[in-house]
Amino acid sequence: MHVTIVTAFPEFFGDFLSTSILGRAVKRGLVRVDLVDLREFGRGGYRQIDDYAFGSGGMVLAAPPLADALRAAGELGEGDPFVVYPSPQGCVLTQEIVESLTRQEHVVILCGHYEGLDERFVEREVDLEVTVGDCVLTGGEIPAMAIVDAMSRLVPGVVGRGEAVAEDSFYRGMLDHPHYTRPASWEGRTVPEVLLGGNASEIHSWRRAKAVERTLARRPDLLSRAAIRGYLTGNVYLAVMGDAEVFPPPFVSDVRRLCRTYGLGRPVFVVTDREGRRSLESAAGAEGDPVLSPKIFGSLEWAIDWIERKEKGAPLLRIAVLDAACRGSLHALEVKRRCLEHPGPVLLLFPVLPEEWRGLEGGFLVAGLFDGGETLPLTARAAVALDRILGGR
Repeated sequence: MHVTIVTAFPEFFGDFLSTSILGRAVKRGLVRVDLVDLREFGRGGYRQIDDYAFGSGGMVLAAPPLADALRAAGELGEGDPFVVYPSPQGCVLTQEIVESLTRQEHVVILCGHYEGLDERFVEREVDLEVTVGDCVLTGGEIPAMAIVDAMSRLVPGVVGRGEAVAEDSFYRGMLDHPHYTRPASWEGRTVPEVLLGGNASEIHSWRRAKAVERTLARRPDLLSRAAIRGYLTGNVYLAVMGDAEVFPPPFVSDVRRLCRTYGLGRPVFVVTDREGRRSLESAAGAEGDPVLSPKIFGSLEWAIDWIERKEKGAPLLRIAVLDAACRGSLHALEVKRRCLEHPGPVLLLFPVLPEEWRGLEGGFLVAGLFDGGETLPLTARAAVALDRILGGR
């Protein structure tokens, strides 16, 4: 990871780059942070880097010294740098943006001051404007430190435990679970009993449930980009329903691949025609994958009964995913919320024809995730729906 910071106050970063986790990462060569003093490129005897704004207003950092400083910063790395400008007008910094920045060969961060940077320079040179929140700071140095700190956590070896990064808030789009340390009792408040018992599986389940509870209560807006599969309490099953002739030979492989990609249980096929089931069983047997070999049933009731027996009676959340939104159907975000709140397995049913599932089994919620347009192939619909509902990184 290589970052260069262009600033009029390089001394601001002394302790930041030599202290704690980041300081150790810099010393070990895992993170490289260069500083370019903008004042070295100022004009005149006073090294002027700013001037009055046209049309009245405060001081603005001028384009000529900024361009010279950026050119010098670019020479410290290979190729064209990716230029970031912390600004109240920028998009909000997110974990996804941080991950994208970490993948760049060389990131240059321009620290603004006063009223900001000359807009002509911004338009020509800046690749990304970001803000750390809906507030105004005196300069870009604090946001620059936040960006560098967030990026460094994603560099292998910087944080001691790799799983600690994966458990961070926002890493999977969810908030983190609560944390406690000694003493076990403090001023009448005790640590949850499950954390004192030493059962790793129970602790993991508790933490996962608390992360879900926090996210739904405090930041439900995060669900749109959350990868929720690891936070569900039960298995997820993908079932497709229709006549065997609409399932071409590669179809079984595609469905199995989807189940593997999203960490689902064995794929389920519901085919009412006996000869169709035999044909599908023959095609599935040729695949030779016992781990995700499909289960083929003659009715939806039998498929549901198999899942419930396999899950030892846990309540099953049944969701029919249709081609288009209809009266009473759920938005994808609402489906995600229902899945997170449900204390058991989930069945996502994809009927080839929407009317096929009606009347066969009650208790289904309806997800209408596709709004008009040409109908996609069934595997494409399933892939889009799984990504919208379960999410992925």
